[in-house]
Amino acid sequence: MTTSLKSPTARKLLEDLDAELVGLYPDHPYPPPFGDEEAGGIGSVLIAYHDRRAVGCGAIRQLEEGTAEILRMYVLPSARGRGIGKLLLSSLEAEAGDIGATKVVLEAGDRQPDALGLYESQGYTRRESWLTTPNPHSVFMERDLA
Repeated sequence: MTTSLKSPTARKLLEDLDAELVGLYPDHPYPPPFGDEEAGGIGSVLIAYHDRRAVGCGAIRQLEEGTAEILRMYVLPSARGRGIGKLLLSSLEAEAGDIGATKVVLEAGDRQPDALGLYESQGYTRRESWLTTPNPHSVFMERDLA
């Protein structure tokens, strides 16, 4: 389901994500909280449901012409291992294609092996950072949509 960053459902999932990331990266907050000021350029925010309960989210935005960025992808720990992340990723890639992207990039953390494994299993490969000052725990990945 597509929603807004300001929806209560999206905000709650993003708060859960932020809390998990603070626990994983207490030495380097990763990433900073996703405030409204960072919402510029968001094409879609998707919410994943399982048994009528919101269990995951993710957003897509155009980074540059032909390239979209997947960000803030998250599945609640209690819902992991059911293929929800894979379906959410596929839906975000479809949204990227809808806004004209031929390539998708994302940033994940090095202390999240399950997320990195998901991305790699779906054809993402590591690449250089597009940020001027990346977090030392960042892993940058990309996938061609062609």
